[in-house]
Amino acid sequence: MLLARVESALAAFLAEHPLPENLRAACLHAVLAGGKRLRPILVLESALAAGGDVDGALPAAIAIEFVHAFSLVHDDLPALDNDSMRRGKPTCHVAFGEAMAILAGDCLLALAPIAASRSRHGVAEIQSELMQATVRMIAGQVYDTLQGFPEGLAEAARLELVHHNKTGALLECSCRMGALAAGADADTLARLTQYGQSTGLMFQIVDDLIDATQTAEHAGKATGKDAEAGKLTYPAVHGIDGSRREIERLRTQALDALAPLGASGARLRALVEFLAHRTR
Repeated sequence: MLLARVESALAAFLAEHPLPENLRAACLHAVLAGGKRLRPILVLESALAAGGDVDGALPAAIAIEFVHAFSLVHDDLPALDNDSMRRGKPTCHVAFGEAMAILAGDCLLALAPIAASRSRHGVAEIQSELMQATVRMIAGQVYDTLQGFPEGLAEAARLELVHHNKTGALLECSCRMGALAAGADADTLARLTQYGQSTGLMFQIVDDLIDATQTAEHAGKATGKDAEAGKLTYPAVHGIDGSRREIERLRTQALDALAPLGASGARLRALVEFLAHRTR
């Protein structure tokens, strides 16, 4: 149900804006190409756990997915990852050309705070969270691809800096925006923030493990690319067993953060269990 609400809301938001039709088509291609919709689902589930409702949190859910889609369009460009396929479809720059892909990514990023502005509660706070997380995500991509780490930072610390920012920032932000959209109290906001931090890092470690241990056929995407590119990954730095231990530690940390929320946190508990044990 939540997934269907997200899908229809994303399409409706893009349909209502006066865009050139070729730009709209490129944005729709980027946004509606499938995927888990993890970030908007985290927004909505966090809002529900904090006593809010789906309608109140949907603008923030649209906003975070637009930022995520922007990041994927730009990451796929030849100047960065140079990927030609995503989720079984041609990437935006392959389908529409590099110039349009850049502009579509720019457009989605610009539309994100506009979407967030429709929130019922905490509009300024939600917009600030969204854009701060976007900056962190971009910084994480820089660390991952262009380096620029602080002097003297150990390899394990560099790896955590990449993951907490490149992947973790938007996942943590999703939980915080959902809480803010629900008008959560300080304790609930802090608990959902901890849940988001733990889940965000865990999600990327699981991704690293999938890349290192699964076939491309099973994973549904190219695997082994990070090792070939010489990128920092948890299995490379901590080993397979060490990565699994860290996944378990973060899973427990996320569940502990939810414990005081009782039944209202049940769906978030189920989500972290799924994310901890996924193999694709």
